[in-house]
Amino acid sequence: MAARSVVALVSVAEVVAGDLADHLERRGHDVRQARQPWEAESLLSAGGIDVVVVGDDVTQADGRELLKRYGGEGGSDFILICRPRDLVDKVLALELGAADVVESPLNVRELAARIGGLLTRRGRNTQELIVLENATVDLRSAMVMHRSGAEDQLSPGQVALLRLFLASPRKVLTRDDIIAAAPAENADAFDRSIDSRIVRLRRKLDTETITTIRGAGYRFDPPRSD
Repeated sequence: MAARSVVALVSVAEVVAGDLADHLERRGHDVRQARQPWEAESLLSAGGIDVVVVGDDVTQADGRELLKRYGGEGGSDFILICRPRDLVDKVLALELGAADVVESPLNVRELAARIGGLLTRRGRNTQELIVLENATVDLRSAMVMHRSGAEDQLSPGQVALLRLFLASPRKVLTRDDIIAAAPAENADAFDRSIDSRIVRLRRKLDTETITTIRGAGYRFDPPRSD
């Protein structure tokens, strides 16, 4: 299994840091936090940080100093949060090699998406994304992200069941196939309980791609990409 990517939050406002950390951790990333620049020195000097987010509670000068010391070639990717209209600071940060500069107040989802983009370019994004009709599933973090913006968490048994269907597209799987390859999370794993597992998985994924083949089993038909 690939190592989890690591994101450091440096002096990010507490109300934002909590939501952002929760958002990132549920998507399979490790999050480290430093409240003050001097705490960040110890954290960043140890290495192993993929992305550093520097909040606007830090002076722009301190943020740029961290960027010069720990960013650049072979270092961490930096995202600096700046206050609106700080155009000069924004340009200076980009000239020093910041990967991105965003203005506050910010949207946590947007910032998480920017971080995900940086990790993808680094080859460190641990997502395994499956696109269905009404939702996108990240298998590694067991997260279902609905088009409505709502999110659901898959259980380990549901992830195993979905992986089984993904590995056998358009193939009818019998109840015995499912019990053998994706056992339930409790002892009640036989016969009609399989029907209940399928129903719960369909409901959570909001999908019609898993169909019941009467008297035979179940089949996964991947959605067509237009």
